[in-house]
Amino acid sequence: MALRPMKNILVLSFGMLFLYIAYAGLMTLQSSLNHDEGLGVASLSVLYGSLTLSAMFLPAILLKKFGCKWTIVGSMACYVSFTLANFYPSWPTMIPASILVGMGPLWPAERSYITAIGRKYAEMAGKATKDVVNQYFGIFFFIVQTSRIWGNLISSLIFNLTPDAGESLGALNNSFCGAGHCPMDSLISGNITGPSPSNTVLYSLLGAYTGCGIIAIILISIFLDEISPKNNEIGEGESQSVCSMFFATFKQLTDKRQCLLIPLTIFSGLEQGFITGDYTRDYVTCAIGIRMVGFAIISFGVPNAICAAVFGKLAEYTGRISLFILGAVIHIGCIIALLLWRPHADQIALFFVFSGVWGVADAVWQTQISSLYGVLFEKNKEAAFANFSLWESVGFVIAFGYSSFLCVYMKLYILLCVVVLGIIMYAVVEYMEYVKTSAPVKEAPKETETPEA
Repeated sequence: MALRPMKNILVLSFGMLFLYIAYAGLMTLQSSLNHDEGLGVASLSVLYGSLTLSAMFLPAILLKKFGCKWTIVGSMACYVSFTLANFYPSWPTMIPASILVGMGPLWPAERSYITAIGRKYAEMAGKATKDVVNQYFGIFFFIVQTSRIWGNLISSLIFNLTPDAGESLGALNNSFCGAGHCPMDSLISGNITGPSPSNTVLYSLLGAYTGCGIIAIILISIFLDEISPKNNEIGEGESQSVCSMFFATFKQLTDKRQCLLIPLTIFSGLEQGFITGDYTRDYVTCAIGIRMVGFAIISFGVPNAICAAVFGKLAEYTGRISLFILGAVIHIGCIIALLLWRPHADQIALFFVFSGVWGVADAVWQTQISSLYGVLFEKNKEAAFANFSLWESVGFVIAFGYSSFLCVYMKLYILLCVVVLGIIMYAVVEYMEYVKTSAPVKEAPKETETPEA
């Protein structure tokens, strides 16, 4: 009986892997590749901005109308359109494609799917729901997070076909690179990203990414099982009208626990936006060239994927609290180190060390926050995961929105403040759950027996 749930987890994981090979590869290159007028980070900001708006109502409606499987397929098609838009990057092509990606509730659909089959298998096997869901999310993120490895390996190898593409200009003035870099100053002093790859190289890369997206759609369409309507409901006993589904996301915010988790969820988007947008441009591309961006993100993806699988299983033995603390400590230490470090081409190993350590901390947020939402809000999982996507997207929007305006050290201070606030509020949620579970259960008063007539 365990084979079918595991088969669906693997199909979903590999489908998302192929899709994100393309998307993750393009995402990490946007700030360096489409740097003219800030088109790259602007398109990502618009993407997550539209995702923020759509997450308020579209996931609940689409999941109810089409089910998890076909919502995932439709959303994947939107991601492929983003890859196609990069063949001719301009404001009229990139912005509409970004909006289209944001309108597809991919992550709420897949999180709902994993939680639903995890809960169903836990009931059949007599296991704790949270343990099964944790394990399934661990497997899923272990496979999907390797997309950063393959996507950036493809880009790095293809870029190296062009001898002059992606050489760094940062060595001319190292004050441009690192925490001291201010994007507005570089607009005056000149572009620090160096020469761009040729059209032939770019078209080869985009062709490979488009093929990966098509493979993903085929995998999910043919091999993924649809879950039953019973497991695809927003909540038990809740009205199933379109109107109630529309407002489910807003109703979720009446839960205090949901509100307390908002800062940490936003931080998840902020830190991913920083590593893919600011770190790749202001540290890696600036000091050692765009051709090394892929290898730097690979060093992020490898520990990220491994730790995603390890943390998913480890949570059964250590509990999630210790893992959340570990993620916060690692990120705080890494942020402080990046504030102090002045990157130079002679320190090439450090570029990969920083991205690797960042990947370990990111694995905590990706696995544990998703699992936490699934366990805390089991009866309202679609609305809860819609809120997850909403607030994580807010983090992405903020990160990409101020990417071209604020100095790097300002962004690092913002990250530091948000992660501290987020972990404190998360601790309040755990305290509320502790009080709730440890409170004595009041016995119902016994009925007095009436003497027989």
